[in-house]
Parts: sequence; C-alpha cells; structure tokens
Amino acid sequence: MRRILLLVLLAAPAALAQFKLQTSNTTADLRGIHNVGNGVAWASGTNGTVLRTEDGGYVWQTCAIPPGAEKLDFRGIQAFDANTAIVMSSGKGDLSRLYKTTDGCHTWKLVFTNPDVDGFFDGFWINVDRNEGILLGDPVRGEFVVFLSSDSGGSWKRDKSRALSTHGLSIAVFAASNSSIARNIREGTDARGPGEDFFPGFVTGGRDGAYLFEKWEGPHHPKPRMGHGMPGWPPPDWNRRPIPLATGNDASGAFSISLRYTGSPCSDCGFGKYWHFVAVGGNYEKPEEAQETAAFSDSDGGWTWVAAQTPPHGYRSSVAYDPALRLWITVGPNGTDVSTDDGRNWRAIHPSAALHEPPDADRNWNALSLPFVVGPKGRIGRLDPAALGK
Repeated sequence: MRRILLLVLLAAPAALAQFKLQTSNTTADLRGIHNVGNGVAWASGTNGTVLRTEDGGYVWQTCAIPPGAEKLDFRGIQAFDANTAIVMSSGKGDLSRLYKTTDGCHTWKLVFTNPDVDGFFDGFWINVDRNEGILLGDPVRGEFVVFLSSDSGGSWKRDKSRALSTHGLSIAVFAASNSSIARNIREGTDARGPGEDFFPGFVTGGRDGAYLFEKWEGPHHPKPRMGHGMPGWPPPDWNRRPIPLATGNDASGAFSISLRYTGSPCSDCGFGKYWHFVAVGGNYEKPEEAQETAAFSDSDGGWTWVAAQTPPHGYRSSVAYDPALRLWITVGPNGTDVSTDDGRNWRAIHPSAALHEPPDADRNWNALSLPFVVGPKGRIGRLDPAALGK
C-alpha cells in the first residue's frame, strides 16, 4: 500500500519492559531493519537514510546517502555482513530502486530500478546463502509484480506467472515493515545451522480480503527453491490461500508473516508439518482495534489458517519468532505482544516504571529483526530478554 500512517497513542498500564531504546542520531522514519549477527545490523528509512552498527547498537553509524536518493524512502534493507548490503526504496515508478554497497556504506551502486511507470516496490529478501532473492511490488495491470534473482540481487527477472493475477479483487501489499514476504527461522535442526531464509510466499490485504500467495505445488509438496523443480515434478506455481485477518477497506489485511522451521523434510513425508506460519495485521487506520489482528497455520504449509483465540491488542505491522526465547513477538504503533503457544494466544507487555523504562518503550514501532526494532523519528530498540518475562 502506498501510505502507512504513523500514529502515537497513549500507553497501557505498566507491567514488564522489553525494549531498551538506543541512540540513532537521526529523525528519519525507520522501516527497514536487518540483524546480520555478531553485533552487525543495518537499518533504513526516509530521506535516503541508512544506518549501520558493528557493536550491537551501542553506536549507530550514519551511512553515505546513495546517489540521487536524498528524498527516497528506504523501506527495506538486506545485509550480508558489515560491508555488504542492499537497500530498497518504495515509491511510484522509478522512485522504487535497489542500491548496493560492498564497502561498509561509504559508496553505493544503483543495481535495479522499477521498470513499471505505475509500479511500487513493497518488499524484498535474499536468502542467507546469497543466492536466490525475491522482490515484490503492488499489482500492475491486475497482476502482482514479482522479480526473482539468482545472483544475490545483482540482476532481477520478472516472474510472468498468470497465477499472480488479482482476479479482479481489490488487494495489494503493504510496504510497512519489509516483512510481507515470508521468512523462515531455522532453529539449528537444519544442516545449515540456525539462521533465516525466505520462503516462496507473500501476504496481501485490501477491501477484498487477506491472502497468502505461495509458490508451492500443494499443502505437502513445496518446491524447495523458487523456480527450480525436482526431477519428475512439474514447475511450481503460485497458489492463493485466504487468511482470517481484518479486511473490508484499503487499510486492512495481512501486513507481516514469519515462519518457524523445526526440521529437515524427508523425501517421502508431508513437508508442511515442518513449518508453522504466523501472520499479523489489522486496520492501520484504527490501530486500537484488536479484532482479527493475528492468525496462524500449522502443519499443512499455509494451506489452512486459524484466527488467534486471543489476538494482539491492536494493529500490528511486524512479527518475528525468537528461537532462544521460544516465543513470537509482534509490534505496532500502540504496543507490543508476545505469544508462547505459536500464535494462538497473545499477551501485551509494557514498560515498567519500577525499572525506569521510558513510558513508550512498548509502542511506536514499525519493524522487527530480532533483537532489533525500529520506528518513526529515528526510534531503535533492542530486545532485553531478561526483562521480557514469559
């Protein structure tokens, strides 16, 4: 969606603290955040802003602005290490771009510009192996725009599948937190060890419903890599599955999705049971409304969804799973919620006056890449597991 409102609401009664606020030295509205690990993280936002830390957020460095990007809104960032990152701007037509740095953000190179005059980039992701990537945009001529990369984002090719059609529905993607594209969290049971990859799927919203578009054969037979079939298997294509989240207007739907990956699939068993999906959203114009703000899909690869029994207490723009704490956390303009039962029930957490936490430490957040969270006016926080409580 083209606009996401930034709303400031009153805090709820104090309970437990969760985020320690950090100094960003910027007033830009931040929506992009990516934690690389080992103290390295990158953030991005309005007015061509890119930030970088190498010490876990103790110091955030203000990067050089990419050429011609002084007025661009960088809503997504993907980093590989302390020196290499790609940042995505969102805007109509050629205001949607990708820039890349390989020298710690001292210099940038423009690597891709939206070729559609009426297009709008909403999110992108490249897997941890620096190989395949996906770039997602609002519908153009009735079809969602998806570009794929097989060279770590160096070049992009349009996915021309007719299954990306909106079928005349009024649906689109929200560029709220660069998390409308599904990402899976590896818990260490995979041969590659713990980490984060993207999954071939994205969520939508709008007047005519919230959906998961996923590039799978079916509920138990996904393609392990986008665009690459296995011997004897037909090429994968996109499927559309409904998600029970708030809809009915252009401001509502699914805003963020994440996956928990718990094991490696065997060659002759149902694949879906190795994944657990959680999606969050709601109505960003009415962030205090708590109905239909979270849903989950368990054991069938996103084919069927169930609304959370106890949902987050308002509109939520980003969700992530923390393997160490074994809980899900979701954030938005009016607060933060956690779930310890895979998204079935959520409880709100708030700052603690006894611990001298800022009264707004739980709210005014846009995006997560744990342990970091970012928000409007340069807000950056880091999750404090000791204070979180379970």
